[in-house]
Amino acid sequence: MSLRAAAGAARRPVIIEPRRGPLAFNFGELWEYRELLIYLAWREVRVRYKQSVLGIAWMLLQPLAAMTIFSVVFGRFAHLPSEGMPYPLFVLAGLLPWQLFASSLTRSAGSLVGNANLLTKVYFPRLIIPLSAALAGLVDFTISLVLLVGALIYFGVRPGWQIVTLPFFALLALLAAISLGLWLSALNVRYRDVQVALPFIVQIWLFASPVTYSASLVPGGASRLIYELNPMASIIQGFRWSLAGGTPPGLQLLGSTALLLAILIGGLIYFRSAEKTFADVV
Repeated sequence: MSLRAAAGAARRPVIIEPRRGPLAFNFGELWEYRELLIYLAWREVRVRYKQSVLGIAWMLLQPLAAMTIFSVVFGRFAHLPSEGMPYPLFVLAGLLPWQLFASSLTRSAGSLVGNANLLTKVYFPRLIIPLSAALAGLVDFTISLVLLVGALIYFGVRPGWQIVTLPFFALLALLAAISLGLWLSALNVRYRDVQVALPFIVQIWLFASPVTYSASLVPGGASRLIYELNPMASIIQGFRWSLAGGTPPGLQLLGSTALLLAILIGGLIYFRSAEKTFADVV
C-alpha cells in the first residue's frame, strides 16, 4: 500500500452504530475491556479498606463475629438443630455464601450512582460497572475461606469428595447477586429509594434463608413453597453439603438455577433498555 493510500485509510471515518434488540450486548467488547473490569473490581476492594487500621482483617472478623453471636443466641440458647454438624461450623457454612451474595448485591446495586463521573465522561460498556462491583465481593469471600478451613480443622470435620462442588455453589451465590444487581443498579439510577430500602430487604432475606436454622424446620404447605422459591436456600444447603455431606439439594437446586438464569436474562434486557439514559439521569 502506498503512503497516499495509507493516509487515506487512516482518515476514513469510523461509524459506531448501536446494536439493536433487547439482548444486543456486545459481549466481545466486554472481553476487550477485561482489564478495566479487573481494575474497577480491585479499586472497589482498596477503597473499602483504605485507611483502615485492620485492613483485610475485617474480612475475617465480620463472619467470625456473626458466627459467634448466632452460635450463642441460636445454638446455645435456642438449641436449634444443626444437621449433625457443630453449630458454629453449621452457621459459618451458611454465612460465607450469604455474605458473598449480600455484599456483592449491595455493591452492585449502588455501583452506577457511585461511578456517575465515569458514566458521564468516558465510553465503555456500562455493564462493566455492576459486574466489577459484584466481583469485588469474591475477594472478601476468598479470604474468608481461611476462617472456614480453620473451623474445619478445629472441629475435626473432614470433607468428602463433595468439597469439589464448593466453588460451584459460591459461583451460584455470585450469579444470584449479579442477576439481581443488574435490575437494582439500573433502577437505582432513576429511583434512589432502591439504595435506601436494600439494606432492610437484605436483612429480612437473611432470616428467610437457612443461615442460622436447618431446612428441616421449615413447615410444609405455602411456607415451604415460599422457602423453596428463595434461590439462596438451595445454595446455602448445597454449600453445607459440599463440606459435610448428607442429603444434596436435588431438584430444588435445579429450580433455583433456572430461576436465576431467568432473572439474569430479564436483568440484561432491562439494563440494556435503561442504559441509554444513565448519563442523563444519574
